[in-house]
Amino acid sequence: MNKQFVRALCASTAFIAATTVWADTSFAAAAAVPTAADAIGGVVTSAKGPEAGVWVIAETNDLPTRLIKIVVTDDQGRYMLPELPTAKYQVWVRGYGLVDSKKVEGAPGKNINLTAVVAPDAKAAAEIYPANYWYALIEPPKDADFPGTGPKGNGISPAMQTQQMWISHMKDGCIQCHQFGDRTTRNLMDNTPEGWAERISKARPDDDHVLGDHGKDFANDMSNRMTRFGRARGLKMFTDWTQAIAKGALPKETPPRPSGVERNLVLTSWDWANGRYVHDSISADRHNPGSNPNGPVFGVIGMGGYIEVLYPTTGKQEEFGYEVTPNVGAKILPSEQSPDAFPHNPMLDKKNRLWITDLGRYGAPLPNQKPFPDNLPFCTSGKYGSYYPLPGKARTMSLIFDNKTKSLEGIPMCAGTHHLMPSADSKWMVFSGGSNKVVSWVDIDTWDATHDPAKSVGWCPMVLDTNATTTTGRPAATEVSITPDHKQWNEPAPQRQGGAGEEGGGDAAVKAVFDPKKDTRIEGFLYGTDAEPKTGAMWFAQTNPFPTGVVYQHPGANPPETCHTEYYQPPKLPNGKYAAFNGRGISGDGNGVAWVAYGSGQFGKFDRSQCKVTRGATIVEGQHCPEGWYFYDSPGPKLTGVSTGSADHHYLNWVDLHDTLGLGKDTPMYAGSNSDSLIAVDDKNKKLIVLRVPYPLGFHTRGMDGRFDGDPKNWKGKGVFATYASQPVWHQEGGEDASGPQLVKFQIRPDPLAH
Repeated sequence: MNKQFVRALCASTAFIAATTVWADTSFAAAAAVPTAADAIGGVVTSAKGPEAGVWVIAETNDLPTRLIKIVVTDDQGRYMLPELPTAKYQVWVRGYGLVDSKKVEGAPGKNINLTAVVAPDAKAAAEIYPANYWYALIEPPKDADFPGTGPKGNGISPAMQTQQMWISHMKDGCIQCHQFGDRTTRNLMDNTPEGWAERISKARPDDDHVLGDHGKDFANDMSNRMTRFGRARGLKMFTDWTQAIAKGALPKETPPRPSGVERNLVLTSWDWANGRYVHDSISADRHNPGSNPNGPVFGVIGMGGYIEVLYPTTGKQEEFGYEVTPNVGAKILPSEQSPDAFPHNPMLDKKNRLWITDLGRYGAPLPNQKPFPDNLPFCTSGKYGSYYPLPGKARTMSLIFDNKTKSLEGIPMCAGTHHLMPSADSKWMVFSGGSNKVVSWVDIDTWDATHDPAKSVGWCPMVLDTNATTTTGRPAATEVSITPDHKQWNEPAPQRQGGAGEEGGGDAAVKAVFDPKKDTRIEGFLYGTDAEPKTGAMWFAQTNPFPTGVVYQHPGANPPETCHTEYYQPPKLPNGKYAAFNGRGISGDGNGVAWVAYGSGQFGKFDRSQCKVTRGATIVEGQHCPEGWYFYDSPGPKLTGVSTGSADHHYLNWVDLHDTLGLGKDTPMYAGSNSDSLIAVDDKNKKLIVLRVPYPLGFHTRGMDGRFDGDPKNWKGKGVFATYASQPVWHQEGGEDASGPQLVKFQIRPDPLAH
């Protein structure tokens, strides 16, 4: 029997079974839905009866910015759209097993019963499935094909030593920028290797509204990443995938409709950022979610040099371009002047000022920028420079934007920056990146008092206590001590260094020569970071090189001398594979546990308190604490022929320490970047809760944060914010005609009819 036909038959059978379960076949009338002055409610029914677990969407363009409100029907098909500003709304139904219903005009205060439309077949139903359900149809090379033998062998690059390394590159090389499996990526006019080669070589023109002058950079990057597979073999894999879809292949699994607490979700979204690519957003001080009630939400435009401001209560928007000047400064530009900067990640401090990392100085300057002068002697001398000197030329800047005064200032840094996070006591702003070598920070109070980077900027190298002795030579029973002379440390073996997700180079702590009598410095690209509330340490996700790991660094009482670092990898399994790989985000809960989001399609829980060993020669490989790990495979299908992980991809994550969402304090959450969702963990019951954004399709977010906008005991005073963060914004539903990114607020109410 034809393999493709079997797949389509299985998908159709699953569809029929699922739709039978989804729709309550009882035609009994649902209980009355209450009417509220600022809400729209009603009942959703189809030819099969009341439709439970489907989304009701209300959309209006009558306000300063487009507003969308989305809720889920209860087990009787009832819905309630709460807190609607006065306007005319288009209301309709979307759900798995359905096609979109006809839009009906409505207004707050009047209830509307809606008619859902059952999908005529599995193909029609699958059009709105999350991208990971389609992406799962890709077939990567089998385990037996590795290591690669090159173009004269099996076509796989010899750099690809294992299937996990291939998948690491396959997922992180593409999904870090946009979803894979969405309508844009799975449909190709020319389904041939040549067609795919043309697709990845196309570039947006210079001065593009979304990508600025970086269109060619992205095209070159896509082409280079394909070559790293072994170009012909990589092109064939993607070609086989789109050819199968063109011939009728459908997802092998059907996504479940929301159930349980997932039906209590309320989504509110606003258009923002003038159609530009928003990298990330922030709504409040991460350690004080009540710091900015009903205030603005901030975003940064990657590759554009813009700061975006949205006031959710009114829909008002502001946009500020900025530049970083050659004399080591920063300023807001006049509205008519286009910026040329590279903001990356935003965070609010205890004074509600916006801190930004700017990558324009990270490596080569942007086209119109001049290099910084070599004028930072504190990088090579003074308290930190004497302990571990860094190049005297500023690598990048951290920026502070004051929304009250609309002013910007820059702080030159000796090391690269990438992401940032306030320390647990809010005294430091701590940065990842660090040129692969150090953790750096700015002392906020000292900077405010002196505006002197030499007095405000500090850093610590990543050094493991592998000799397990104090400086006097006595055995270290409980304390950690690092030999202060950096010339006496074991040094890392030379390895290719790259950005987040680079899969080459071997284990981060492998040494050219390892002397167990010495402490050991490690390298590796630090990506996501978070404060550890209990100890005052910082967690980091080390994303380079493969398989990636977790870095725990404590500054001690007198940094840099008292800094110490610990390094942990996901454990190796008996078959030689890693339990997870491609850690990107990391966040700490109130119990000292680190939660890690993995590109392999998993969520990791690491409890350092379970580790029997934290120092000594055995820690150098990072494999010394398998007892500290637990992994969740993410909801949804796995990649074809792959037994672990999932077809989803996860960016940053966050622990809701203060219950700003409504699922309880210390709830871990992570971004379902390839599945239109945020995913929360009910760790007590070992259950995952999927909070799906069904419209517009293409919710590809990188991070999230929560705040209180009112009474924290009332669901209306709570909320978690995340933004559409796909670089090619035209990939989301609506294509080139889409209005661009949305900022989304997630709320959990007591029941699906609360208003």
